[in-house]
Amino acid sequence: MSQILTDYQGRGVRLTDERLAHILLHPEMANMEKEIAITLRNPQAVRKSRNDENVCLNYRYYLGTQVGDKWLCVVVKYIETDAFVITAYLTDKQKKGEQIWP
Repeated sequence: MSQILTDYQGRGVRLTDERLAHILLHPEMANMEKEIAITLRNPQAVRKSRNDENVCLNYRYYLGTQVGDKWLCVVVKYIETDAFVITAYLTDKQKKGEQIWP
């Protein structure tokens, strides 16, 4: 099963139960499902991966997560007929790479 989220450009992005379970294995990500959807819909920055041109890193800053004030990064792979969440994690800083939005 999967749910369809919407990114900042209105595109549908699949989040499978398997990927969500993988993300939630990390204790600091507990109860962050809603923030994953919000970050995809309203990121503060989107960067293109330096390792895979079809992967975008969507960032939004959150105050008071379980591990302090952090960026939530939602990693999405876009291919011609599909888009899906690879992972999501909290981080202190954004990765380098071409910023494609805003």
